[in-house]
Amino acid sequence: KLVKMCKEYNMPAVAITDHGNMFGATRFFDACKEAGIKPIFGTEFYVADDLYEKTGKQKLAHLVILAKNEQGYKNLSMLNTIAFRDGFYYKPRIDLKTLEQYHEGLVCLSACLAGDIPKLILEEQFEKAEELTLWFKNLFGEDFYLEIQHNGIADQEIVNAKLREYSKKFNIKTVATNDVHYLMQEDAEMQDVLMCVSMQKFVDEPNRMKFPTDEFYFKTYEQMLAGLP
Repeated sequence: KLVKMCKEYNMPAVAITDHGNMFGATRFFDACKEAGIKPIFGTEFYVADDLYEKTGKQKLAHLVILAKNEQGYKNLSMLNTIAFRDGFYYKPRIDLKTLEQYHEGLVCLSACLAGDIPKLILEEQFEKAEELTLWFKNLFGEDFYLEIQHNGIADQEIVNAKLREYSKKFNIKTVATNDVHYLMQEDAEMQDVLMCVSMQKFVDEPNRMKFPTDEFYFKTYEQMLAGLP
């Protein structure tokens, strides 16, 4: 269905960035190939301070990694292998030291509000946010992008403003993305129900994990453009 919508929207390429795995890569590739759509392989990784540390429960950050060539695909696969083989603790995890070792051929995006840079911005740890931004730029060069989203979340607008500032200050390109968890906007309610099933929660249960808006759907080019300031 995703690939069919790409054809309807006249999109020449589409990426898959499942959380912490590449399980859908083969089926995704076959569907794209059949439809004449360019598949872009990726993963939204869980990043720990140290993937070998398995005591307590470390706070994890998200990071979007895409393969831009064959070497990048091999490194993306290796990072996924390491995440499950060596880093699995509640979730498959990598760390920045491992990413540094296997970064060749990869494109890096700063991720959603759960990324380290956005989290540091919201915590007003601006010096650390800038240091980490420069670390990624030094590692990936022009293949590092600051990720701008428009999803109706107030914190996102705070992060967007700061990322635009960093873009100008450090000469790093921004990229507009949408955190896609369902295809159509009207699917938001059913996706919420599925989340409740997976978490064994009731829909009307207070303080459960829930998406704050219904903007996490597969948007057209025009819808994406309309969301930008």
